[in-house]
Amino acid sequence: MSAITSAQPSKSPLHRLRSLTGPRRIFAHTLLIGVAVVMLYPLMWMLSSSLKPDTEIFTHPGLIPNQVRPENYSEGWSGSGNSFSLYITNSLIVTIGAVIGNVISCSLAAYAFARFEFRGKKIWFGLMLGTLMLPTQAVLIPQYTIFYNLTWINTFLPLIVPKFLAVDAFFIFLMVQFIRSIPRELDQAAMVDGANPWKIYWKIILPLMKPALITTTIFTFIWTYDDFLHQLVYLQQNDKFTVPLGLTLFLDQTSGSSYGAMFAMSTLALLPTLICFLIFQKRLVEGMATSGMKG
Repeated sequence: MSAITSAQPSKSPLHRLRSLTGPRRIFAHTLLIGVAVVMLYPLMWMLSSSLKPDTEIFTHPGLIPNQVRPENYSEGWSGSGNSFSLYITNSLIVTIGAVIGNVISCSLAAYAFARFEFRGKKIWFGLMLGTLMLPTQAVLIPQYTIFYNLTWINTFLPLIVPKFLAVDAFFIFLMVQFIRSIPRELDQAAMVDGANPWKIYWKIILPLMKPALITTTIFTFIWTYDDFLHQLVYLQQNDKFTVPLGLTLFLDQTSGSSYGAMFAMSTLALLPTLICFLIFQKRLVEGMATSGMKG
């Protein structure tokens, strides 16, 4: 019999929690429930406020409405001048375009940094990482000038086209670290069979880096869908507004603001990101756990 025994895999946090007994288990569950309530309370308050009259939202901050008013949803859906479905559609167009652009361009850039050798590679990689420390506000005016000269203002192009140019250094770095964990022997075996770099990327690298691609997809979807600043700068007409801009139409400093309708539409606006997260949450955890672990 061999004297070498395999190491026991480490227990997951869920398994360790289940192994607790007695007062420790009760305390652990109580603590987790308390944290969950604190984390979910803002969402529960928003859902409750979406069913309250405007006069009750800030005067009765409890979660149970004294008077249920479901009309907030019907009024909010058409109360901003356009159907709120227009804003959701615009947001999905911008978001899906940004996701496709990021997945394609960032994966290609990461493949080049991780697998190819070219002059100035380390310098370019360092400059790319340096853009992570560059504030968005510092490049907003130069970017606006460029898009203004291209007559792209009040279109979706400034929000989508840059994503096809690998402008998100965070996702490039994430994918570079993931590709470096893929054995180079797979590339060499494919080259022996006559595969060129493009075929290696398409047939080998891309399928194996699915967790990193899904992580990029989820974060790009959420960040773009919730982005307010860039959409406020580049979109001017009501029919081009996205969800964040559409929600501002319910607020009016000169007259009464429709808070109930705003909270109702805010609740509906959460559904796309919530559905996206619930579908890909397992892949998201896997992608974050496996990316960046090997250099």
